[in-house]
Amino acid sequence: MDESRLASLELFSSLSKRERSEIANRADEIDVTEGTHLVRQGEFAYEFFVIEEGSAEVLRGGEHVADLGPGDFLGEIGIVTQAPRNASVIARSPMRVLVMSEQDFRGVARAFPTVAEQIREAVRERCEPLVA
Repeated sequence: MDESRLASLELFSSLSKRERSEIANRADEIDVTEGTHLVRQGEFAYEFFVIEEGSAEVLRGGEHVADLGPGDFLGEIGIVTQAPRNASVIARSPMRVLVMSEQDFRGVARAFPTVAEQIREAVRERCEPLVA
């Protein structure tokens, strides 16, 4: 993956070129066709995704809960909490996404505290409605 593409994603925009290069070495870019399930509710989490292009829909129990687009990320809750996925995410257009394995995600979170904090904050925000 090309490090310069990471600079346009808010999650990584505050990092230096060297730091983005390190993340780029841990991530893959994949193209996803419309209708593809990126994650399925109830399955275990093995990947973390950041949307570069396209859009996706988040469904929980078959109900629409959110729309995602460029710069949004998903898959972090299952990895951070080591729990099954709490929602399904389906591509609603052709997409290009950055994907990291659980191991690479954890390595990035350890190496880059600012990225880790943004992810932890998203986990708190996204889990809050689930326990309220």
